[in-house]
Amino acid sequence: MSRYTAELAAEIEARWQDHWEAEGTFHAANPTGDLAGDASGEKYFLMDMFPYPSGAGLHVGHPLGYIATDVVGRHQRMLGKNVLHALGYDAYGLPAELHAISTGEHPRDNTLANIANMRRQLRRLGLGHDDRRSFATIEPEYVRWTQWIFLQLFNSWYDAETGRARPIADLIEKLGTDDPAVIDEHRLAYVSESPVNWCPGLGTVLANEEVTAEGRSERGNFPVFTRDLRQWNMRITAYADRLIDDLERVDWPEPVKLMQRNWIGRSHGAEVDFASPAGSIRVFTTRPDTLFGATFMVLSPEHPLVEALTTPEQADAVFAYRAEAAAKTDRERQENRDKTGVALGATATNPVNGEQIPVFIADYVLMGYGTGAIMAVPAHDERDFAFATAFGLPTPRVIEGGELPFTGAGVAVNSANAEVSLDGLGVEDAKARIIAWLESKGLGTAKTTYRLRDWLFSRQRYWGEPFPIVYDEDDRPVALPESMLPVELPEVPDYSPRTFAPDDATSEPEPPLGRVADWVNVTLDLGDGPKQYRRETNTMPNWAGSSWYELRYTDPHNADQVCDPENERYWLGPREAGAAGGVDLYVGGVEHAVLHLLYARFWHKVLFDLGHISSEEPFQRLFNQGYIQAYAYADARGAYVPADEVVEGDGETFTWNGEPVFREYGKMGKSLKNVVTPDEMYDAYGADTFRVYEMSMGPLDVSRPWETRAVVGSQRFLQRVWRLVVDEETGALVVTDDALDDATLRVLHKTIDGVSADMEHLRFNTAIAKLIELTNHLTKTGVNARPAVEPLTLMLAPFAPHLAEEIWSRLGHAESLARAPYPVADPRYLVADTVTCIVQVQGKVRAKIEVAADARDEALSGLALAEANVQRAIDGREVRKVIVRAPKLVNIVV
Repeated sequence: MSRYTAELAAEIEARWQDHWEAEGTFHAANPTGDLAGDASGEKYFLMDMFPYPSGAGLHVGHPLGYIATDVVGRHQRMLGKNVLHALGYDAYGLPAELHAISTGEHPRDNTLANIANMRRQLRRLGLGHDDRRSFATIEPEYVRWTQWIFLQLFNSWYDAETGRARPIADLIEKLGTDDPAVIDEHRLAYVSESPVNWCPGLGTVLANEEVTAEGRSERGNFPVFTRDLRQWNMRITAYADRLIDDLERVDWPEPVKLMQRNWIGRSHGAEVDFASPAGSIRVFTTRPDTLFGATFMVLSPEHPLVEALTTPEQADAVFAYRAEAAAKTDRERQENRDKTGVALGATATNPVNGEQIPVFIADYVLMGYGTGAIMAVPAHDERDFAFATAFGLPTPRVIEGGELPFTGAGVAVNSANAEVSLDGLGVEDAKARIIAWLESKGLGTAKTTYRLRDWLFSRQRYWGEPFPIVYDEDDRPVALPESMLPVELPEVPDYSPRTFAPDDATSEPEPPLGRVADWVNVTLDLGDGPKQYRRETNTMPNWAGSSWYELRYTDPHNADQVCDPENERYWLGPREAGAAGGVDLYVGGVEHAVLHLLYARFWHKVLFDLGHISSEEPFQRLFNQGYIQAYAYADARGAYVPADEVVEGDGETFTWNGEPVFREYGKMGKSLKNVVTPDEMYDAYGADTFRVYEMSMGPLDVSRPWETRAVVGSQRFLQRVWRLVVDEETGALVVTDDALDDATLRVLHKTIDGVSADMEHLRFNTAIAKLIELTNHLTKTGVNARPAVEPLTLMLAPFAPHLAEEIWSRLGHAESLARAPYPVADPRYLVADTVTCIVQVQGKVRAKIEVAADARDEALSGLALAEANVQRAIDGREVRKVIVRAPKLVNIVV
């Protein structure tokens, strides 16, 4: 028997996977270096977002993006392109460290075992990766270059005049000093005592992005507190404008661009000075056109002028309020709730009208945003309006519009003094006029601010890249020379940072590396003779390794450079003047829309500025795939039960072990007991069936429900294709060399044309639907001729590569079809011989007739009038006019 079953599929798939590996079928040629080859053709650089090798292995939702990129890569190879498609592993991270803490197993051992399992599962899918280019971020050679990039940032500064990073040597020359106290203030990677997110329950600080809207850690859900600690930072804020502006130069989904713009939060406005008994209070406002409506001021409880502005009568109330605010997280303070605050007892002068306005403190104003002080215009700001209502403060209108608070754009009113009037002006004109007046009076200046904060780059963890930094006797950071890289992790007695009671906000970080005294305290000769130094005991965040991996794919074994400039220019360089360059297609989940993408763009731009690479953006085109979701079932206690053991009743009732359970729809996960693994699918159907099913479930960018019972439909499709070629009883080839009739030629070339367009736009589900239609046509008409079967096989190859290779081989081809030319539609067969002509009588459809595509008006008129249904509709009445729109419409007027 030669029936295409899961067993036969497994045999075919294993054989072809071994063949591809032995032949280096998917190896991509570099212009130079150890992977050099014929790189004269057009290139195509394709990437998946870095996978993390979880101990739980893959479920069927994980490979969705990997299959999609493999389909793209295989198609692009068949179009004659040199395709770089590789997959590495983002192997540092908290999960491996937590596993090590709980088991005592070294995180490296656990991580390498997880990588091996993931590689096995992905190899079984038949993914066309260049395995020579694979790596893990924990490999010493990769760590070396991650640390090298950190040193590039440490040894550079941002020159605002040129808008570019420059070597620190240029700054020393410009300033005429090498005083570390001066120079260190300008580095792109710097140590500072600054407010950070301290999580006692995890024993580490967190980036803003790792803290939930509720002020808790993403991992573990522990409380997070704002503390001033000495930590490493990256000066990403220097690149804020370029990170926003260059979004126009990349082909990304608009929602992702919007998320990045909102995260950076660029705001144009003015800084304005309000005179007070304690000195000038400076505020930033995006709406200086509303200054005449400012009726009070609000300071952050931490503002440095609070004590000086507080009157004796208000001192107790202010002290108590400040203590209350200090116990809250920033997010708790900004929640939409009743506004609270305390008057300081002092007033400030509104610079545009001279009015004395009261000054308050309130916890919704944060010291870390803007200047820590706001001018409140309650008539035109919802938050200020709520505060004014609560405290009985005036709310004069200064913008014409709807009910208060009116926050839209409108014409300025009640906004004039003896020297300047905004009345009658729109928002932009009013802004420009008042800013000019403020600047002329020395009361304010135009200003652009950003929500983005510098990137907190320290973690109190073991399992991360060590910093290539030591501290001298003055506690100044000193960069290690490149010859001392990589700095590798030492063995430690305990993998965990010291953790504290979750609410112990006064605790101090104690990283695991700090416990290895003979590693921390080291004697080195850094050019001034042997001296004692202290190593940095924090490690880099897990974002470090994923911020530059696209570069290493281009030149993975280079021991002298992060990547050879010629290889980088070939794979990533801009193809035309003004272009940003970057990976041709980057596929991954939208959950990385801000963090990873923003960090990777920042590092890439610094390396560009310093002349190491030719591309200004890492990823030219971005595509966010959807998710595969699944039903989960819970019993009356809310405990999840195995989804594959649930019995469905009438479609609305479900039972497990005879007891009713409740169904919910969402993600697939081990804790929900609804995981289906790729291994189960390989065993039951084969990898090709699994691939076809995942690509046919719906549009790639839309989430879709998993339904194991539906997978058999994809298997039956592949079985029909197999039967066109192979006799299931004997295994003999049944393909003929007969010519195709015109009807089949038209179906075939229409399919080629449609599938080609679908492949270009990543519409894989509709491409598969068209291949099914073609297969059904060939099956029903009994056509299994080579001129039809071969193009069908080639079009099927990106989706079901093992089956396609097997068929191609049995058809007599000695070479793999991986680089066989993709079919091209013949335009002659795309023109229809006939079209459907609609016949109307008095505007109502009375008949549909098949006519020649080139039928003339007279012929169409005669055919329409001769149609029996049309004659019945005319019913003997006089035909006044026949309107013909050849060849698709005839309208008869009686």
